[in-house]
Amino acid sequence: MSTVLIVGATRGLGASLAAAYASSGSTVYATARSSSPPTSPADANITWIPGIDIASESGGTALASALPIHTVIDVLIITAGYFVSESFDEPRWAEEVRMYTTCAVGPVFVVQALVAAGKIKSNIGTAGGEGGKVVLVSSESGSITLRHASEGGGNYAHHASKSALNMVGKLLSLDLAERGIAVAIVHPGFMRTEMTKNVGYDQYWDAGGAVTPDEAAASLIPFIDTFTMAMTGQYWAPRGARDIGTAEAVMGKNLPIPLPLPW
Repeated sequence: MSTVLIVGATRGLGASLAAAYASSGSTVYATARSSSPPTSPADANITWIPGIDIASESGGTALASALPIHTVIDVLIITAGYFVSESFDEPRWAEEVRMYTTCAVGPVFVVQALVAAGKIKSNIGTAGGEGGKVVLVSSESGSITLRHASEGGGNYAHHASKSALNMVGKLLSLDLAERGIAVAIVHPGFMRTEMTKNVGYDQYWDAGGAVTPDEAAASLIPFIDTFTMAMTGQYWAPRGARDIGTAEAVMGKNLPIPLPLPW
């Protein structure tokens, strides 16, 4: 079984992934921003690492130091995010900075610290083969190509921070290639979570085909299992176009599953 580290596992997709991996027998390390570990999800295979804030400069080194000394991660999944709704008439400076920091700056420091500490599986010094996998949970909202007049503008930092994360993933894939570490950038699906509800997106859940975090996890995990170095640095929707409202208008009909997304 694999060893999985999930950054941002207290709720939503992260919690569902932690529970699913643990129930399959994987060893799961799961982070929380709170100073004490949460009570859910609870499983003998889940070890909580509290006090990890991906929006903090020290978040990556704190995480690397908190992992047991001989632990090597097969799959790192960064799900941590932050979303505050904003409009052209009411842009929000502090919230924008936090969205960019959480979604696009923090992941660089987390991955760098873990790789520098030898915590992500590498093929260096081995007889070849592939190393570990880094999965960055982005969103179709980060695709410039998929933005369509029917949607209108607004939510600048939400969309742009995901675009920035996509670039981060591409660049990480280049830096980590020599170690055999594959980097996946994924849109896991439009989800029925507190985050989307808090910004008013719950009004689109039914029409937009929103899924539960458990459903998103159930389609993401098999995709991760089959993800290889041949796919590194690419941007994917494992569930296809079913919940991407602009996909057919921009990309046409009869789109494949999983779907490679345009930047």
